[in-house]
Formats: sequence, structure tokens, C-alpha cells
Amino acid sequence: MAKRSMWMAKRSMQGLRRWPVAALVGLLSIPPVAAYAAPAVHKRAGSVALPSPRPVAPFAGTSLAGQGLWHATGRLVDGRPVVYETTLEPPQDPGVVAGVAWMDARLLRPTLYSGSLSPGGFGWKYTAPVPASAARTLVAAFNGGFQFPSTDGGYFSEGKLVFPLRVGAASLVIYKDGSAIVGDWGRDATMGPTVVAVRQNLNLLVDHGQAVPGLNPSDIWTWGPTLGGIPNVWRSGLGQTADGALVYVAGPSLTVVDLASLLVRAGAVRAMELDINPYWTVFATY
Repeated sequence: MAKRSMWMAKRSMQGLRRWPVAALVGLLSIPPVAAYAAPAVHKRAGSVALPSPRPVAPFAGTSLAGQGLWHATGRLVDGRPVVYETTLEPPQDPGVVAGVAWMDARLLRPTLYSGSLSPGGFGWKYTAPVPASAARTLVAAFNGGFQFPSTDGGYFSEGKLVFPLRVGAASLVIYKDGSAIVGDWGRDATMGPTVVAVRQNLNLLVDHGQAVPGLNPSDIWTWGPTLGGIPNVWRSGLGQTADGALVYVAGPSLTVVDLASLLVRAGAVRAMELDINPYWTVFATY
């Protein structure tokens, strides 16, 4: 059964199965993890674990008790925790509580699950709903990016190029050996025989360990149309640390500047925005 942290939007398992997300990403304990395409992670055997994450320093001026202190959650892999969670208050909006998840990408294998609405279609091996056989080794799952074509990018999975991949787009790239990167398509990764999935969404939000220039806290369009035309909405993002861990951030009432700041504070050297607005952001552990 999925476990959801209090800082994430609540959903039933039924809701997870019928997600219109631009694909679910899963992290599994077996080889390559759903309505929009999204990632999940399964266990990957035979790899050396990353060191456990160090505490994250809270932003100055924030006072949330216990923020930045990690706690392990979800299934163990090879007898050790592979997913840790904490909370942080963004510096521009004290009082807002965002969640942060850290995932050991050496022991976990991301898999892209196609969405029933986006990219849609038939003949997918990994698609919504996630079958019980996969869920038995599922470690975590989280939402993907925008519905196509709002991503300003492409989608490749299981040998199918559904939407053209754009050079310069922020991309989650998954390889045959179970490794994955978050990066700039064409600079950090290119197509080759070892690439099994590419999920693009807008441009990088964090690059070289810093928020990209020109972010506007009042933006309600460039980084996705917001419900109600307000800049502070539910937002989510995925980044990668210098040692290769994946970090996921989500929270309510976040501007795009808040999201970038949180991803940088969590250690991301490169990061992309995923989906935004209520109902489309979720992180679940198993």
C-alpha cells in the first residue's frame, strides 16, 4: 500500500491508478516504474549505496520545528533505507511547508509509466494502472510533468518517439542499466542505444547548482498556467545532486522562485519543474 506524507496532496489508490498525469515515474526493486506519464522507482540490485543525506540547513528567517532533518521511509533495499523525507519553509513565503524527498539512485531503478491521457495510446508495457506485480517491488512513485503539448518538449519510451525531443529541454533521461539523469537535452544527454526513456518538461529550473536567471515570483504563465491566475500554487520539481541522488520537492502556495530555491537547498545541481496546481502533485512511498 502506498504511504503519503502529510505535505503531499492526498489521493486514494484508485486515484493513483487513473491519474491523468503526464506519466508516472516509479522507483522499483526490479528492472525498469501513469494517466500523464510519470516516474516510479524500483530496487536495483548489485550497486553500492550512496551515503545517507546530510541534514539540510533551514532558510534564514524560518522557524518550522524539525525542518531539514531527514527521516527514512518506505521499503528497505538490501537492508537499508533508500528514500528519506523532510520538510522546509521557503524563504520568500515563511509559514508554507514544502516536502522534500531524497532517493538513492544507485539502488533504485526509475521507470517511466505512460499516462492513459498523455501520451495515451495502446501497446505500452509500463502504463496506468500500475499492476500489482510491479507494486510488490515498488519503492516510490511521483507525478510527471505537464500534459502534452504544454511541456514544450518530447516523450520517448519503450522504443516509441511519441513527441519529438527538443534540444535544450529539461529532461529526465533513463538508461538501460537503471541509471538516470536530470539535465539539458543535447548538452547533458543525447539519444543513443542505451537510452530507454526521456520525459521532457519546459527548460531547466536549476542549473550548475543555482536557480536559472530571470525567474519572476509573480509569474503565472512561463512556468505553467496557474489556477486562478495567482503565482502561489501547488508546484513540484525533480532534481539531481552532485553524487547522483534524485530529489523531489512539492508543496502548496509556492512560486516558481520558491520551488527553485527549495531544490537548490535540497542539493540539486540540475532540476526541472514537474506538474503544478492542486491534484497534480503527489509523492508516494511503498
